[in-house]
Amino acid sequence: MIDLSVRIGGLQLANPILTASGTFGYGSKFADFMDLNQLGGIVTKTITLESRPGNPAPRICETPAGMLNSIGLPNLGVARFIEEKWPFLSTLRTAVIVNVAGRSMDDFVAAIEALEPVAGIAAYELNYSCPNVKEGGLAFSSEAQVAAKLTRKIRGVTRRPLIAKLTPNVARIGEIGRACEASGADAVSAINTLVGMAVDIRTRKPRLATVTGGLSGPAIRPVALAKVYELVQTLSIPVIGIGGIATATDALEFIIAGAAAVQIGTAGFMNPCAAAEVVKGLEAYCHQERVESLAELRGSLRL
Repeated sequence: MIDLSVRIGGLQLANPILTASGTFGYGSKFADFMDLNQLGGIVTKTITLESRPGNPAPRICETPAGMLNSIGLPNLGVARFIEEKWPFLSTLRTAVIVNVAGRSMDDFVAAIEALEPVAGIAAYELNYSCPNVKEGGLAFSSEAQVAAKLTRKIRGVTRRPLIAKLTPNVARIGEIGRACEASGADAVSAINTLVGMAVDIRTRKPRLATVTGGLSGPAIRPVALAKVYELVQTLSIPVIGIGGIATATDALEFIIAGAAAVQIGTAGFMNPCAAAEVVKGLEAYCHQERVESLAELRGSLRL
């Protein structure tokens, strides 16, 4: 048997393959395509204290080797998430990580406090880095002091593992990561989308109602890999890689560069089974290379 397990703070995962928030809904719709328990974990759609309608349409468009989105974090709000979505999620054996966002620090804290009584939540991913909301948005992960203050506030109301999700749209992502680590984060996940834009040359209008949006998909993978490597070299806590990962080969690049785990996002729009296929691909690679434990590969980059 190949040991694909990984430990992230107090969170034990059967394997390092997670789904990325905002690309997998609340998991139930993907259950028709795969056994969700094959995955290391599921990261839910972002939850906020109150419900949100999201941004106006059009809010998604295809780009070369990727896609732009400006969804705006539409969700049911914490109360309805607990009532309507958690009953299904609670039946899964795989780890369920709830992604949380807020318009303000108080909103973040209140959302976490509302989720605390819910049994079975494996960890919280803190969405500090969405470029598509007017309130808060990138400020939470573009200013080290702000990221540190918010992480400390959240750490004060929960003992569950905290994963700070960071933006690439900064000069030094390592500085933000250090601030989160020093303030109680158990891990960081990176990267969220790059800010991008597309124009319809016939109408001369932006393809997104909000003009700019978040670029994801294979086009951003080299940027994501570089940012993850920077964080790995800077931090002592685990780093979860995100950005254009669609295959086991992609995932292995991040793991060899030092990532503890990875998240599959945009690939799921093209292939709903992508995350499960990456797990199988990792197992196949380890068999071929006679690797007994994925830990042997993590951070094994040869310089």
